Amino acid sequence: MKEILTNIEAETDPSLGCNPEERKTEDILSYGIINIDKPKGPTSHQVSDMVKRILSLKKAGHSGTLDPAVTGVLPIALGRATRVIHAILKSGKEYVGIMHLHKEVDEKTLRDVCKKFIGTITQLPPIKSAVKRQERKRKIYYFDILEIQGQDILFRTGVQAGTYIRKLIHDMGKELKVGAHMAELRRTKAGPFEEDTLTTLQNLTDALHYYKENKDEKQLREIILPVESAVEHLPKVWVLDSTVDTLCHGANLNIPGISKLNKIKEKELVAVMTLKDELIGIGTASLSSKDILKKEKGLAVDIQKVFMLPDTYKKDEI
Repeated sequence: MKEILTNIEAETDPSLGCNPEERKTEDILSYGIINIDKPKGPTSHQVSDMVKRILSLKKAGHSGTLDPAVTGVLPIALGRATRVIHAILKSGKEYVGIMHLHKEVDEKTLRDVCKKFIGTITQLPPIKSAVKRQERKRKIYYFDILEIQGQDILFRTGVQAGTYIRKLIHDMGKELKVGAHMAELRRTKAGPFEEDTLTTLQNLTDALHYYKENKDEKQLREIILPVESAVEHLPKVWVLDSTVDTLCHGANLNIPGISKLNKIKEKELVAVMTLKDELIGIGTASLSSKDILKKEKGLAVDIQKVFMLPDTYKKDEI
């Protein structure tokens, strides 16, 4: 639980907006996230298209491309939630896989070499990749060997976004002087999304059927997560009700509009929220939380993307 610092004590008007879990089912169908358990075979883009067709949506977007042979966590944003993918793309990922060594090596040598790859590494993306092929720095947060069976090594690794696991395994094999390739790979985390919220394309199809035919929304609401779930890992800034509509119309966030906030660093990506925990937008902090609490005015967050519709927090005129 992140510490919350108070700037201005405030309450929220219950007649404006709504708590994310209280949104209508028809709203979450075009403004939510589904954590799909990607099967082997289709590309990430094809899976995203399948979700779009199942729900009859004009757009949907996935976070972090997985090779056709790779399975696991693939968050897919629906409808106008699609742009929230930006918040997940740059977040860390975790994978479990099997590294197949081309020759056996002793366990100590294996573990010693794996340790060398923890920290900042230089990686050249593979020939077939979505980025320009030039060397770049990437962080490997951990690389744990879970089991060794002959030449097959079961591992778990946490990495910076944009790290190519297949290339990481290849480079480890090169360092071991025996060669290695990735035999199996499954993504177990992508930003705030883990395996505990996974669902399948078939489950989604069935849940939609129950909703349309039997008016039973329970399964569908369990599968489709609020858009706010995509920013759970980000530090947050909560704003006064009176500030919300200004932000929805494109303004940046100034210090007087802030009610409370987590500890944040200057230039850090933050989620801007209502006091009902609704996502308004995401942006870059112009000041640290310490400086925000010290000052009475000035720019606090440079808003980059707004998700809440204008007039959501506009009071009816009498």
